[in-house]
Amino acid sequence: MFNWLSTVFPRRTGLRPAPHIAAVATRNSMNWPNLAEAEAQARLYQQSPWVYIAVSRISEAAALVPLRVHPRLAETTPGLPTPSTHHPLEALLDAPNPYMSRFELMEQTLGMLELTGDAYWFLAGDGSGAPTEIWPLRPDRVSIVPDPVDYVKGYVYELDGQRIPLLPVEVIHFKRWHPNNDYYGLSALEDARLAVTSDRAMSEWNRNTFGQDNGVPAGIVSIKDMVNDGDYERIKREWRQSYGGPQRRTAFLRGGSIEWQNIDLNHNELDFLQGRKAHRDEILNIFGVPVGMVSENATEANAKVAERLFIERTLWPKLMRLSQKITQDLLPFWPGNYVAEFDDIRPTDTQARLDEIKTAYPVMSINEIRERYYRLPATLWGQMPVGAQKQLGTDAAAATAATNVPDVAVPAAKFEPVPLTNELVANEPDPDATAKELDQWERFALKRLGKTNGRSFEVRHLPTEIAFELSATLLAATTPDEVQAAFAAARTSLTPAPTS
Repeated sequence: MFNWLSTVFPRRTGLRPAPHIAAVATRNSMNWPNLAEAEAQARLYQQSPWVYIAVSRISEAAALVPLRVHPRLAETTPGLPTPSTHHPLEALLDAPNPYMSRFELMEQTLGMLELTGDAYWFLAGDGSGAPTEIWPLRPDRVSIVPDPVDYVKGYVYELDGQRIPLLPVEVIHFKRWHPNNDYYGLSALEDARLAVTSDRAMSEWNRNTFGQDNGVPAGIVSIKDMVNDGDYERIKREWRQSYGGPQRRTAFLRGGSIEWQNIDLNHNELDFLQGRKAHRDEILNIFGVPVGMVSENATEANAKVAERLFIERTLWPKLMRLSQKITQDLLPFWPGNYVAEFDDIRPTDTQARLDEIKTAYPVMSINEIRERYYRLPATLWGQMPVGAQKQLGTDAAAATAATNVPDVAVPAAKFEPVPLTNELVANEPDPDATAKELDQWERFALKRLGKTNGRSFEVRHLPTEIAFELSATLLAATTPDEVQAAFAAARTSLTPAPTS
């Protein structure tokens, strides 16, 4: 045995191509789409309110998040798009094809992933190399052709008996992980199928209970005395006329001793409402939608926690799956080393974020803090760490004010950064309004000196750069003299230079 194993595992000095690809491709022969399964999945989405809610919440929320293209490296290659330039992929996603919008493309992609476990994009072009259109393909019409060398030889799109071959480079395949399939993904709907069908059955039973000929409980009418056939038929006819519809009516029968025996179970005995709630919770949990987002008994606090959990643990991983696949298969059509990323929509703890920024002061430059935490461009005066400014002390702040150069510029932690968008700051700030706001801020800063909790000062009239630099100086200030020196420097910066 050991001698045989020694021949199976020869000595190697380096890595080799994957030896199992051919076996996997041979094992997974091409399978044509299962139309019955696809119709069942679509029917469950159309007929189950909880499946519809779960898939719609996920797909619509994901479609709202913008996708950005950034360089992988800090430096950019000359001639290639910079972070501020609109990348061609972003323009393509804004108008993927003449009949779809960006929202519709993303909504359909995420919806297909949830319902079927697979989603496909067909990339159409004009022969120049880069795609000019993106068309989503219905997964129930796509078949994967395995290949023993390239793993995937291509795809076949089948519609009404017509089979269209597609090359691997023309198709982007998004899929969820499937433990028993090498090529196709696993839908969350498969795991929720039993709960969905059970909930559907309860809904149908509830409808039938109040439908025609089912408006009264089921039971047995027992005629104790023997009657002839004519009386028997008459009793049945009168009973059905009285109790045969959904309205509640009283039956009046003639002849014979009649007794009613109820054999039905009512809604209370079946715990109908609790059963449907249990199915709802199970379905939503499988899809990753917290019950607090749809529960009528959820408080405001519970709803906020549910929304945070939905974004962090459900929506964000799904966005990462899409963005990494786009980076791997779609971005190489354009030159450069870029990465596609969705905007980080995960909620953050404001106080924890400010503490993290303050911890970075001694080791990170102002420009690094601007880029990492605020996505702002670098400045000429941002090479020095904020911690170094604090070591210079009050004298350095005064010297900076005398030369009309701001001492530091780091994202503010003691004011509300409203003017950072430059939407509330005019090109020509009002001198009286800015001077008055500086006085108010100075009193606020002296009163809040040494206190870590409390509200921030909301800036509305000061120019962005001055408010930005002043807030950074206040973060490093520990004494009233340092606070006053910081505001003196800000007033000097606002004073126009004398004209010769």
